[in-house]
Amino acid sequence: MKIAVTGSRGQLACSLRELATRDTISCSVLARPDFDLTCEKSVQRALDRLDCDVLINAAAYTAVDRAEQEPDAAFAVNARGAEMIARACSRRGIPIIHISTDYVFDGRKCEAYDETDRTSPLNVYGRSKCAGEESVARCCAEHIILRTSWVHSPFASNFVKTMLRLGKERREIAVVNDQYGSPTYALHLAEAILAIAASIVDDPARSRWGLYHCADAGRATWYDVATKIFSIAPSCGGPTAQIVPIATADYQTAARRPLNSWLNSSKLANAFGMIAPVWETGVEMGVRRILAAPQPAQISDT
Repeated sequence: MKIAVTGSRGQLACSLRELATRDTISCSVLARPDFDLTCEKSVQRALDRLDCDVLINAAAYTAVDRAEQEPDAAFAVNARGAEMIARACSRRGIPIIHISTDYVFDGRKCEAYDETDRTSPLNVYGRSKCAGEESVARCCAEHIILRTSWVHSPFASNFVKTMLRLGKERREIAVVNDQYGSPTYALHLAEAILAIAASIVDDPARSRWGLYHCADAGRATWYDVATKIFSIAPSCGGPTAQIVPIATADYQTAARRPLNSWLNSSKLANAFGMIAPVWETGVEMGVRRILAAPQPAQISDT
């Protein structure tokens, strides 16, 4: 199988590249300067040179708070960029797997969100990703759109890595305890994506195109995730810290977050036969791997 991946430095792209290497999957990475998601000519040229069975669009503007001051930049990548890729894929007969977010919802629902629930994003980031979903669905018939939630991994910046860093600096960390989501290990997400891609390649005629939720099972607050992190870290040589629960109102951010963005992934399980691991497993795997990574060498002044 030959895949192409956008978003070369992101958590998901790094996870996809690692698993592709493990499984001897041919993986082409589309990255700057040869691939500029905000320039249609660049997108067209890159796909003209591409030889792949499936394109995975993992590129995104993900700075949720900064997007409030940079809406044009967020929409350029998440909406117009996604549309350009989808159009280019459609012209060339390349199926696309497009990654979206739980932040397309407003959080008012008490239960887990299904794919049929109405979108109503609270922030610029969510609106730009929602627009991207609509563009991909409209522009490329052979599409899979995957909404995921609260992604973490050993790569790039994320909540788990932030907590472990803060644990070395503070004895006490205040963490929000009234936002609910589906913490998702990027390597679990990557495994699901590669399985979907393989299904498309094996039998494109039977592929179940459309919109799906793809997240680790269960729900948690950020406080729950932090508590889990520090229940594991000390046994791996990592830090410990006391986690103090606070309300969203006590932690002001530029962008509003949904109080509930818990995702129901049962449609994906029924369509592709994949059962998601529970979120606790992903957090434990992430913590252990991050703490097992070699530390950067110390440079002496002498």
